[in-house]
Amino acid sequence: MTRALIFLFGAAISFCAFAGQDVQGQDGNTVVAEIDGTRLTLAQFESQRPSALFQARNNFFEVEKQAVQAYIDDFLLERQAQKENVIVAELLERHVNSTIAKDPDETALRVYYEGLDTKEPFEAVRDKIIEHIREVRLAKAKTAYMQSLRSQAKISLELEAPRIEISLKNTSVRGPADAPLVLVEYADYECPFCQQVQPTLDRLETDFKGRMAFAYKDMPLPMHPHAQKAAEASRCAGLQGKYWEYHDLLSKDKGFEVPQLKAAASQLGLETAAFDKCLDSGQQANAVKSTQDEAQKLGLQGTPSFFLNGRFFTGNLSYDQMRQIMQDELKHATVQARKDHEVTSK
Repeated sequence: MTRALIFLFGAAISFCAFAGQDVQGQDGNTVVAEIDGTRLTLAQFESQRPSALFQARNNFFEVEKQAVQAYIDDFLLERQAQKENVIVAELLERHVNSTIAKDPDETALRVYYEGLDTKEPFEAVRDKIIEHIREVRLAKAKTAYMQSLRSQAKISLELEAPRIEISLKNTSVRGPADAPLVLVEYADYECPFCQQVQPTLDRLETDFKGRMAFAYKDMPLPMHPHAQKAAEASRCAGLQGKYWEYHDLLSKDKGFEVPQLKAAASQLGLETAAFDKCLDSGQQANAVKSTQDEAQKLGLQGTPSFFLNGRFFTGNLSYDQMRQIMQDELKHATVQARKDHEVTSK
């Protein structure tokens, strides 16, 4: 096992002890504190503070997953080295190092240098440029080789992601009520990353139609001056039964000034007097604040943030990345449903 991997496992174990991560292996009656003779159990803590350690547990899960993935790579390399009757260093030399292209010629190096933000002369950084290019090429070649080894193996990662129950009370949801996949997005209409991920979400709803329900939670960020009113406007539209039509329109358009929000309502055929009154009076401001408070308790730092069946992930992920998460979760939901059926049928 590499020294880096040992460090990762050590850090993960230390974090686990500190944060009480291994909840699945702990009894709910485990005492976490005692005050004047009164014992406070883990179950009591979890019931009163369900989100208190969620982000810490999720961070641990990510470290744990990285460590296990690295261990899998080491295992595959050791196994392949044994098959080829060499040590790992020789295996990498044969399949990775030897595949690297020759160093760029002087003309290419100077072109690369011209793109750097440096005041040092070319001669002073030439060797560093070559070293960096070699490192990048080696990393890409090793990644490709590891992918080839992984493709030849049947790998199933059995780690269980931490989950938390997300309330859908007073939340608009579209999709089947019994969908095996429930995707909840905490987002800000004015957030550019939320706008960028919207086509991916639209595509996922099409691909997983009948198997996916989608919910949107308002999380207007303070740096976006129009996000609060946009969130209120979508809820005002919801009062007239057109929440999702208005949501989809805002997700595509970039007009968030109050007059533009009102124009969007008119475009959708809403009763404008009622809509304008709702928006101008701040009728839905408290409803928006409630989801902001939710997000804060969950420790969310930015938008978009997602919970898929209570499993957290965030960022402007690609379609392929999100589709893979959805497929993994669908498999997990299928296995869990089978286990639940076996338990109830006994």
